[in-house]
Parts: sequence; structure tokens; C-alpha cells
Amino acid sequence: MRRREFEEVALVHLHVLYGAALRLAGNQAEAEDLVQETALRAYEFFHQFAPGTNCKAWLLRILYRTFLNRRRAVRLTVAYDDDLAPPVGGSATVGNPEEDFLRKATGEEIQRALMVLPEKFRLPVILADLEGLTYREIAEVCGCPVGTVMSRLHRGRAHLREALRELIEPGRSEEGA
Repeated sequence: MRRREFEEVALVHLHVLYGAALRLAGNQAEAEDLVQETALRAYEFFHQFAPGTNCKAWLLRILYRTFLNRRRAVRLTVAYDDDLAPPVGGSATVGNPEEDFLRKATGEEIQRALMVLPEKFRLPVILADLEGLTYREIAEVCGCPVGTVMSRLHRGRAHLREALRELIEPGRSEEGA
């Protein structure tokens, strides 16, 4: 019974977990390992899952914690500068130069730009912009208040735009473009 319920409720989200894992880890092998470990942990603790709540957010939280634990265990210490770019206000709208610029970015360039984002900004951007989660769902996954999610999204998107600009138009960001 427990196995069938787990398959029906949790395993339907494997594609979402894999997409998030790939964007967090940056490579296929590590993403597959993350998803496998996440599924095992989720099954082990499935008795703690409250039926009727957001299973996708619960699974993504397990994935994120697993990712962080693996990074700590391997001692992957990457120095990030939280102030790579000043926050940029507003959002892209149809037909504006920002959206035209972002359309130039290929999937590979977006993945490379995501990988240079500090982790605290990367996950909210992935969950909001690529996985379509709400602020509340992202807050559940990250274990922080909704206001913090909004702030991290704002700053993360600004960092992402700057990283993409540098990848697409090298040298232009230093010129103040």
C-alpha cells in the first residue's frame, strides 16, 4: 500500500526533480544521483508526508537539502560574490529590449549563467522561472519567508541577466551597458 501511494503521489514529479537537479548540479551524472538519492530519502520518510499538501514542494525541499549536504560532504567551496551586479528593477515585458536580449541566450548559455549564481539565488530562480512554483511553494522548499524568496528572486534575476549579458556580449557589461 505504502509503495503504491508513493508511486502515485511522489514519483509523478521525477521529471521536475530531474530538471531542478540538472540546473543545480550542472551535469547529468550528478543530477541523476541527486534524483535517485532524493527518491530514496522521500520513500524512507514518506510516512512524514502529510497527504493533501504539496508533494512537489516537499520533494524539491528534499532535493535541495540533499544537494547542499553533498556539497558540504565533498567540500566544494566556491567563493561567490553576492554583489556581482546591482539589483535591477522591473521585469521583462513583451517587446522590450530586456526580453529581446534574453531571447538571444541559448539553453547552454542559460545553464552556464545559472551555475555562476550564488546558491541562495540559484534555487529560487530555477523554481520560479523554470519550474513555475509560487512564492509560497519556493519558501517551503527553501525554508525561508516569502519576503526572502521575493528578494532572492529579484537579486538572482539581476545576477542572471548580468551573467547572460557577459556570455552573450563579452566585455560589454564592464562598459556599463
